[in-house]
Amino acid sequence: MALLLAPTAAHAQALACKAPERMPVPRTEKPPRGESARKTKIGGYLLAMSWSPQHCASVRDPKGARDRFQCSGEDGRFGWVLHGLWPEADGPAYPQWCRPAKIVPAPVLRQHMCMTPSAQLLQHEWAKHGTCMSPHPAAYFRAAEILFGAVRFPDMKALAASPQTAGSIRRAFAEVNPGVAAPMIAVAVDRKGWLDEVRLCLGARMRPQRCKPFQAGAGDRRPVRVRPMPR
Repeated sequence: MALLLAPTAAHAQALACKAPERMPVPRTEKPPRGESARKTKIGGYLLAMSWSPQHCASVRDPKGARDRFQCSGEDGRFGWVLHGLWPEADGPAYPQWCRPAKIVPAPVLRQHMCMTPSAQLLQHEWAKHGTCMSPHPAAYFRAAEILFGAVRFPDMKALAASPQTAGSIRRAFAEVNPGVAAPMIAVAVDRKGWLDEVRLCLGARMRPQRCKPFQAGAGDRRPVRVRPMPR
């Protein structure tokens, strides 16, 4: 698999990150109203990566308890972080909430906080997506870590300095990731046109593949603004 063999440094996106000595204890999560357990057959995966500067620019209080670790700058500055590894189906009805999820053990949370800088988000990803892939949270997050660690990231400073489209973002990622073509990459933007996420479409064996129509996100011509890293 070309993607997994590429030289990488996943945590280079988390500049000087240090996991907190005292880990916050996340709350357990169950399907919210309107969602239910769905054990659809897995046909592929999405590796969803969030552009942290955009998230932090949109939160109400960067130093509040919910976002302090990621957004205050006290524990490092984050660029690309992993939202999650999501099992997908052959159609939009992806598997979710496949089994009751206990609290992710503190050592597992600590190990992955510089990849996904929120204990509650790690718990959510395990409960909603990870339980459909493995009975063990450590194994689920290890798979996510390997895949995220294999991704190369384009020069975000350069992308932020000039107008972009969803197509140019796709091409920028494809150019620095051998074996990955632009149609294998989905781009998500917020309501104001800011870059929110990039998602890599993967097949059943976790190899990059062309995104399906329901996965593709913003069209190539959609204008995209890129929030620069804070100084």
